[in-house]
Amino acid sequence: MTDRVTAAEPLSAAPANPAAAPHVDAGDAGYRKDLKSRHINMIAIGGAIGTGLFLGAGGRMSQAGPSLFIAYAVCGVFAFFVVRALGELVLYRPSSGAFVSYAREFMGEKGAYTAGWLYFLNWSTTAVADITAAATYAHFWAMFSDIPQWVLALIALAVVLTANLISVKYFGEMEFWFAIIKVAALVAFMLVGIFLVVTSHDVGGHTPGLANITDNGGIFPNGMMPMLLLIQGVVFAYASVELCGVAAGETENPEKIMPKAINSIMWRVGLFYVGSVVLLALILPYTAYSGDQSPFVTVFDKLGIPGAAGVMNLVVLTAALSSLNSGLYSTGRILRSMSLSGSAPKFTGVMNKGGVPYGGILLTAGFGVAGVLLNYVMPGEAFELVLNFASIGIIGTWAMIMVCSLLFVRRAKEGKVVRPGYNLPWAPYTQIVTLGFLAAVLVLMWMDGGISRTTVNCLPLIAAALTGGWFLVRRRVRETSAAHQG
Repeated sequence: MTDRVTAAEPLSAAPANPAAAPHVDAGDAGYRKDLKSRHINMIAIGGAIGTGLFLGAGGRMSQAGPSLFIAYAVCGVFAFFVVRALGELVLYRPSSGAFVSYAREFMGEKGAYTAGWLYFLNWSTTAVADITAAATYAHFWAMFSDIPQWVLALIALAVVLTANLISVKYFGEMEFWFAIIKVAALVAFMLVGIFLVVTSHDVGGHTPGLANITDNGGIFPNGMMPMLLLIQGVVFAYASVELCGVAAGETENPEKIMPKAINSIMWRVGLFYVGSVVLLALILPYTAYSGDQSPFVTVFDKLGIPGAAGVMNLVVLTAALSSLNSGLYSTGRILRSMSLSGSAPKFTGVMNKGGVPYGGILLTAGFGVAGVLLNYVMPGEAFELVLNFASIGIIGTWAMIMVCSLLFVRRAKEGKVVRPGYNLPWAPYTQIVTLGFLAAVLVLMWMDGGISRTTVNCLPLIAAALTGGWFLVRRRVRETSAAHQG
């Protein structure tokens, strides 16, 4: 594959009437509009359905009981607010730099720098978690059981990285089919689950129905606190919802495609997350589930359906690869936007002839290689170790999106920009409440103790690293800005 650098269009001077001529971002030049409506719709679905449901729901159900559906519902509402706020900004000005580009416009280069590196913290650590999960799930099958975990992790990274480097079409197609598999599996489970509940069919010695909830401590069998403490992990389950906003920069007619894709997230969350958890609680007592096995695998195991557990494990493996695919794609675009403004390494701004910003993708993949080494050194603890740092990156990214949305609404009231017809309802109160929710999640992480508290205690170190990094790049940022405006 022949590499080349795509020259960025110079930024023009600030217009006299910003409402008539929106901000121009150098990082948007050079991309191909190869993502179709079906890609964006399935990317939106895939972003809302991940390993947090397919695998994480088992352990969370065993701790919080049926009340887990409340946590999924509450976090789903705030996830929808975040993606709806991002959607409004996308329709105002589509950009592959997404919230980093909007932070640059409304908060300046310091804001863009902070938003970008928090997002990179999220996905670089999530990439480690994803390849760890993929390797763990692969060990389910006997043919892979003798292969070391780190080798399987490396294979997973290599396959997804290759597809990302060729062209955005390959990313779109891979994500399309990953999402199809996830949705088909959930629909199949829900149809089976509804049949089991309606017919009171025996499942491993238990009769599906309300009795599995009422006879086992009710909705809150262990009190309300376990459900509240699990919210931090549930937030991680929604970590990719912002992906459709990044992808909007590489699609034609985002003003037609995006509203439909974003609006569909709300009912899909209600149907797939909340509906699935309610069915799980009705089919078996919450004590039947564990963190060592997907709750869907648990149900099919107890039904005794041959091969069902293997099929569901394939779906869970697909969810992990989908997340890795999304992380490499989105960080490549975000880092390119930052590179062309001077706040990320220069090599992350280069593109190949397929219009792929391969420099940023390779940087994220480099952290994935570090994850392979982590799997070699400590295969048992690798997943939990990185998951909490990914949560910090998610919370930071969502917070930056809502701050950008707040500033955008303020500029609209001043007459400097025009809000699109598709906008975030109840602004600015929605943004303020969402920011309060994210702050509460940090408090809950600290209250949870253990590695979660340690992660929150590392926030001053993360802030110090961001501050130190800014002093290293600020001169180049200023020089780049001056060159663009000149």
